Amino acid sequence: MSAPVIPVVRRPVMYQQWRRLTFLHWRYPPDLVQAMLPAGLTVQTLDGSAWLGLIPFEMVGVRAPGVPALPWLSRFPETNVRTYVQGPDGGTGIWFFSLDAARLPAVVTARTGYGLPYFWSDMSVAVRGGRLVYRSRRRWPGPGGGRCDADVLPGEPVAAGTVEQFLTARFRLYSRFAGRLVAADAQHGQWPLYRGRVDRLDQNLIQAAGLPDPEGEPLVHTSPGVSVRIGPWHPLSA
Repeated sequence: MSAPVIPVVRRPVMYQQWRRLTFLHWRYPPDLVQAMLPAGLTVQTLDGSAWLGLIPFEMVGVRAPGVPALPWLSRFPETNVRTYVQGPDGGTGIWFFSLDAARLPAVVTARTGYGLPYFWSDMSVAVRGGRLVYRSRRRWPGPGGGRCDADVLPGEPVAAGTVEQFLTARFRLYSRFAGRLVAADAQHGQWPLYRGRVDRLDQNLIQAAGLPDPEGEPLVHTSPGVSVRIGPWHPLSA
């Protein structure tokens, strides 16, 4: 896989910083993942497998252009469940099965204004004893009980090879909004990546998204994060 071209977002609708990330990935059968995608998107594979990601992290400095970052509203944990797809225009990016966030206003805005499947959750991100510690309990909408508790120990730096590029070098988000397939670009630098080891993982967000339990140990990467410029949605023809 060749290194993707980082888009230039000249007129961002949102500024964000993604910090203290852990990328947990498992292999899944491509046909199973494809059956859960909307028309117009094709699951991407690597080494014959689709890949499902569970990514807990912290949002920092979230703000619209011309608006200052508000201390409480602009910083909060998030966890997403995602896979990697190609759009009808040949572009590639991320399809989210779910996104959990700790700020209800952000959840409501994302669900109503962007068509993204956000959930409001009680969440925390901390560093304890050199470990990244994530805690999450889903609150709304739907029945509670969705959880993701993870303790991760970052390791040595790792170069971005083919696998790392496939799993992390993604600069487009896909969604369905007002009945149409849409996409938005996300401009950020290359991820500084580190190996990681999971000391504890108790989650059911993948299963809550309608997918079977992941099999085996995840492939783990961590990152201190990147600064991001989010572009506006634009419609795609399916």
